[in-house]
This record gives sequence, C-alpha cells and structure tokens, in this order.
Amino acid sequence: MSKIRVMSESLANKIAAGEVIEKCASVVKELVENSIDAGATEIKVDLIEAGIKQIKVTDNGAGMDEPDAHLAFQPHATSKLLNEDDLFFIDTLGFRGEALPSIASVSKILLQTAQKDQGYFLKLEAGKIKEEGSCALNKGTTIEVNSLFYNTPARLKYLKTETSELAGTSSFIEKLALSYPQIRFTLTNNDKVIIKTSGSNNLHKTIHELYGLKISSNMIEIKNSNDDFDLYGYIGKPEILKSNRNHMITIVNGRVVRNNELNKIINDAYYTYKPDIKFPIVVLLINTDPTLIDVNIHPTKQDIKISKMAELTTLIYETIKDALYQNLLIPKMEVSPTTNEEKNNFVQNYINETTEEKVVKEEQTVFDLGVKEEKPTIIINEKLKTLKLYPIGLALGTYIIAQNDEGVYLIDQHAAQERINYEKYLQALKNEQITTTSLLFPITIELSASDFLIIKENMEVLTNMGFKIEEFGVNTYIIKEHPTWLKKGYEEEQIRKIIDLVIVNKKDFDRVKFNEHLAITLACKTSIKGNTNISLESQEEILDALVQTDNPYNCPHGRPTIIKFSIYELEKMFKRVMN
Repeated sequence: MSKIRVMSESLANKIAAGEVIEKCASVVKELVENSIDAGATEIKVDLIEAGIKQIKVTDNGAGMDEPDAHLAFQPHATSKLLNEDDLFFIDTLGFRGEALPSIASVSKILLQTAQKDQGYFLKLEAGKIKEEGSCALNKGTTIEVNSLFYNTPARLKYLKTETSELAGTSSFIEKLALSYPQIRFTLTNNDKVIIKTSGSNNLHKTIHELYGLKISSNMIEIKNSNDDFDLYGYIGKPEILKSNRNHMITIVNGRVVRNNELNKIINDAYYTYKPDIKFPIVVLLINTDPTLIDVNIHPTKQDIKISKMAELTTLIYETIKDALYQNLLIPKMEVSPTTNEEKNNFVQNYINETTEEKVVKEEQTVFDLGVKEEKPTIIINEKLKTLKLYPIGLALGTYIIAQNDEGVYLIDQHAAQERINYEKYLQALKNEQITTTSLLFPITIELSASDFLIIKENMEVLTNMGFKIEEFGVNTYIIKEHPTWLKKGYEEEQIRKIIDLVIVNKKDFDRVKFNEHLAITLACKTSIKGNTNISLESQEEILDALVQTDNPYNCPHGRPTIIKFSIYELEKMFKRVMN
C-alpha cells in the first residue's frame, strides 16, 4: 500500500497557517496589508484582549463582490498576480493568496464587504462557510477574527501575554503608519485608543503623532537618490538613542522589512556618533524598481533580497553620514514653558513649521509636562571654528567651565581630548607619507604561537603603518622603528595595542575600519582622564584644539564633549527674567 498521500485541504491550510500566522500581530499584518492593497485611506483595528479573543479590521477600500468574497478564502486565490512574469513586478503588499485561508483555518471569521451600497457577509469556522447573505454596509471591508487558534490548542498555548501581544501589534501598526502617512490608522484595545494618526501625508507629523515631541523635535530630514534608488526619511540625533534596533525602521517600496544588511549600513553610518551598545531612531523609505528586489524569500515577506546592494550601501551610508555632519550639535540646557497656553502654542507652531524653519530657529523651547529638557542648538561647523571659549575653572576635576558672550559651557576634558587625539591619529593613519623614528632600545613583543603566526600573515599591515618589525627568536618580534605619531612615553603600550587589534581583526580585515578602531583605541588610552586637575593654560589648549576638529561635538565613542547654557536660560532659571 502506498505510503504517500495528498494532504487534506484543512491540514494543508493549518500547516500554512503555522508559517504565516505566528501571533496576533501576524493576523493584523495580513489583514491590514490587504486593506492597503484595496486602496483604503482609513483603516481601523479593534482588538479585544490584544486580539486573542477578537481582531476586527475595518477599511474604506474597494471592497469585494459576492464571487470574490468566496474566492478570497480559497488557497492561492489572489487578485494581485496573474502569471509567473508578475513575480518580477510585485508592487502590492500581498500576492501569495495564503493569508486569508490560513487565518480562516485556525479561527472563526465574519467577513462583511461592499463595493457600493449593497453589502455581503460570510461566516466561517475552521475555513468552512457556515452562513452567508446580504447586509447593509458602506463601501469597504470589515473582517472579524474570533477565537484565534481555538482548534489548534498547541498553537494557542504559545501565544504570549496580552501585554506582549499588544506590543507586537502596536509596533507593526506604527511602522505601517510611517510607511503610509497618507492613511489614517487607528488601533484600539478593549475600546481604548492606542494609536491614532491623521493621514496628513506628512511623515514628520506622523512621527510626532506616534513617538511624541521629544523624538520628533530631534529628527533630521534626509533625501537623496542615485540611478536606481530614491531615499527619503528622518534620522534621529545622537541624543535620542535606543538600547535595541527596533526603532531602525526600513521601508522598501512601501513594505516594512527587517534586513540585517540595511540595519548594519545605518548603524555603521553612526560610527563615532554613538556608543556601540546604543542604536539610532531611523525611518528610512527606499523606493526602487520592483525588478531589483525579491520579496518572495520568506513566508511573512518581511525580509527581502536587493540587487545592486553595493550602490544602495554607498547611498545610505553617505546620506546619513553627511546629514549628521551637517547637523552637528551642542546640547543646550533649556527651561520648559510653565503655562498650558505656552505649551499649546509651542506644539501648534512646531507641527506647522517646515524643516527649514526648524534648522534656522535656534532659540526654541522644548517641554514635556513641565520637565526640563535638553534641546540642541545647531551651530554650523565653520561657525564653531571661530568660537572662542574662555576657561574659568574645573569642576570635579573632570569638567572644564568656560564662557563667552553667548553663555556658559561645560566641557568633558577626557571626551574633548579624546576627540582631538582621535582625529590626529586617524589623519596620520590616512597619510601616505610616513615619517618614522628609530628606537634607541628596541621593543620586544612575545606572543603565543597562534598570535605569532597571525602577525606574520598580516605583517604588511604593520609595515605600511611605518613599523620596522623583525622576527626575534621563538614566537617573538622586535620593533626597531615606529611612526612618529605615536605619543611619546607611551610607545610600547600603543604598539602592543596595535598588535592586539591586528590579531583581533584577522578575519574580514577592513583597513578603513581598522584605522578607525585603532584611532579610537589610541585616543582613549592617551587622553587625560577624569578626576585629573589641569591648569588653566592646559584647559585653554584643549578648548582651542577642540573647536578646530572636524567633529567637536562628540568623542569617538559618541558621548557629547560640550554642553551649552545660554545667558537667557541661566537668567530664567534664576528668575532674573520671567518670560
């Protein structure tokens, strides 16, 4: 007797559901994407118990007639692909025809849909139609998904808590709202509004509606393109970093994707503007020809493959890097407005302003329920190079206190000198003309056998930097010359650090990143430490050198070097001015 049998339609749908429907957010994703594909301008998602009990999605899209309503729940039935060639020109969010039959196989569904005034409804349980008929309904579609996984207890028990399920759905709706700012989205749970956007088609306003004023006021607009890709979006300033990658949102042709390569490019562009353990807030919209992307590599369609990735990498990296450089910031301490009228006026003015007005406007007050906030003042780099800061003392052996006609500044002496040294080392490493100095007493470096072989294999890296290095006995090297940019008195310590970095970076060696990593390491080790008292002359030398650096606002680890207290804000804090 044959062992191979064709699975029943019900079993096949349940297996497909296991791939497509992982949690409540998966159901919401499929239903809302169908609403977007139907041309909806308003989409409402109502949940009961975070969707575990009921998910209801209502839209004002094109709707369906009776035959299409029936076909919608048949496996692989779709209005979005007609032939194989269409796979190369996918411009819709859905296309496989798997979602609705998969959802229906593990839940109880009520569908109501109308193309004009006359509506039609279907009731299904476990994918089977139980009742159907006419109903009164405006143009659009409403789908209720009840008792998710009621007939697959093994899947039901793996649903997370109500809070976790709601968080997953909220996160997805936020990202969709950013993908389609022209659509009004509403999300409720147990009749409580969680998310509501205006559908204004203004991405910055949508960011404000979703994340609030603190984040929206610290976003930088970016826009760029090449022959194959168009970029648009907003990137967060370094002072609003997050502890995970969840807020690095990439949207390709209107589709929210999770792509490790794109995340890495974005993160690399923030190099030296932030600590390694923090991640930026980014909303990046990428538009390209559909033939350059493959969205058919994962059942949930949340990962994609991109052709011409090298060109896209360069475009994203340079666009973000340039935007950060053009908007280098000194954090500025400010006092919040105190009356409701002041707050309301500020919010309205802020939302109505253009991006250009925000860049020009330097004296802007930020508030959050009466709590004092940090608000950056944009100072163009060339302007800062002419800024003269006069040191007047040292606080806690760590922070230089300086002043000028504009206000008072606090400067972290270690971070400032670290930035100075970092740029000095990086420039020296990039310099093609290398000057060296001979050691009166050569330095011997003893290594393990494995490390000795790694250095032998990468000897060219050291010689290109200006080191004269030779084998000297068993697993030992002798250094006879070194480049002159090594800090005097720290030669051996710095040489050992360089050798350690060559060993660590033995795989996938990238000279540019190695130089940056090396410059950061050497700068940190050779900079003045906190809790170290220095003279006014030394303070002045640090300040004069800091303002001449390429990026005086952050140390190479991303920490701020300088914070400003304007005269107006100081007088307001001390009640010398009352408005």
